[in-house]
Amino acid sequence: MHFKTSVLAAAALACACISAQAADTLAKIAETGKITLAYRESSVPFSYINGPGKPIGFSVDVANAVAAEVKRKINKPVLEISWMPVTSQNRIPLLTNGTIDLECGSTTNNSARGKDVAFAINHFYTGTRLLVKKSAGIKDYADLKGKKVAITTGTTNMLVVRKYNEEKKLDMDIVPAKDHGDALLLVEGDRASAFAMDDILLFGLKANAKNPADLVVTGEALQVEPYACMLRKDDPQFKALVDGVIVGLMKSGEFERMYTKWFMAPIPPRNQTVGLPMNAELRANIKAPSDKPAL
Repeated sequence: MHFKTSVLAAAALACACISAQAADTLAKIAETGKITLAYRESSVPFSYINGPGKPIGFSVDVANAVAAEVKRKINKPVLEISWMPVTSQNRIPLLTNGTIDLECGSTTNNSARGKDVAFAINHFYTGTRLLVKKSAGIKDYADLKGKKVAITTGTTNMLVVRKYNEEKKLDMDIVPAKDHGDALLLVEGDRASAFAMDDILLFGLKANAKNPADLVVTGEALQVEPYACMLRKDDPQFKALVDGVIVGLMKSGEFERMYTKWFMAPIPPRNQTVGLPMNAELRANIKAPSDKPAL
């Protein structure tokens, strides 16, 4: 009985040590000489690809700034930066199991996700709106009664729109899409009347669409939510580093310059401009940085 208890205690201690080691991201990076950063393939202008395996965007710039500070912090002049594509469905599992070290894309910081992961300082605020063809004459959600609406699987938008659909009894037919690019194709191909997603992502997709003039972002914004970089829970040292980088960018003015670069100027690959000025929520967050989640 005593021996069995000792074995169980030793096993529990070993598990605790492994868990603590897994949560120490800086130690993991120092030991392996590599940091693995996640990116999204079509979250324009935050994180998207401009050629095979070449992620670019506002959030990619933030992630690169974090990698530079990690390199300085652990004194690794030669640090391998590995980029891994993720989706709405697999980004959290890949983070929690240690495959990726940081995800800076277009991820909403909310309380439900906060049970599994940690979030850095918020770097954007957005609401769920609609991308439709101008020729469809759709102005708001009420115009979608009984129609097909595309939404990316694994997003908070799916929950928000489903709830709104039930409350307003619109009988919308929600069509799950693998990623934002797939949802856009459904609208362009008339297989869905609208794509419901974060407004900024819709503006970005429209800017880089084959025929931007054929599309319009419309509808009231449902539930304004913050975006933030995502990291593993219970790793205060790494969170402090990531937060420090983002706050530093905000206080130095570099954050606003980055915003202008990606939101107010022509961006690859089509050199179109998203054209979305910084909103009041984000300006307030620059003055008083917060990692407060959406409910």
